[in-house]
Amino acid sequence: MSARPAKGGGRWVMVPPERVHPWIDGFADRHGPFSATGDDRVVRLSAANGALAELHVPFPPMIPGPPHVTRLVTHAQAERRVGVFLVRLGGYAAGVFQGSGLVASKVGSRLVQGRTAAGGWSQQRFARRRRNQADKAFDDAVETAVRVLSPYLGELDGVVLGGDRRAVDALRDDRRLAPLLALETEPFLVVPDPKLAVLRDTPASFRAVRVRVVDPPGVGSPG
Repeated sequence: MSARPAKGGGRWVMVPPERVHPWIDGFADRHGPFSATGDDRVVRLSAANGALAELHVPFPPMIPGPPHVTRLVTHAQAERRVGVFLVRLGGYAAGVFQGSGLVASKVGSRLVQGRTAAGGWSQQRFARRRRNQADKAFDDAVETAVRVLSPYLGELDGVVLGGDRRAVDALRDDRRLAPLLALETEPFLVVPDPKLAVLRDTPASFRAVRVRVVDPPGVGSPG
């Protein structure tokens, strides 16, 4: 599990689905009895000492209502078929996961030259060449995503995007991606150069339950 500061206070904790129930037990051990409320996207645990945990439902919506914790654990641990599309300038990866297992994938790259400090006509010519290289790289990325993910379109529970946000946003208007983007779900995965090893590691992020923890004043917690 990892933790990072949360905007507006508290911290975010990423909890693997198989660890959600033990994590909630630990929350009760640290903060005392709690009441659980929620809806189809968030389950809130309000502890006796004022601590709060907001558990964000992966692949929402979840069937709402009590028992909230049991519903969340069952929902989080369900095995799903998920498409993943990662893009950075010059590199891309697309894969289909069944649970944590990668069942189809393709990764690739295309040279996109870095920026130069040269000026004048040479600078303009270089900029045009770089734009052309980027366009071709993005076209390859889209073709790969369509080729890998589209055969599973009717079976996917969601499509997770990642890599670099600017690179992904540059592709959103491509009509070929429209059926896949209609299935987009959180989280956006900020990852390094999308090699096969990076793609294989993504289930640890997209299957995790994101928890915002707010401790009462003067009280800390390891997670």
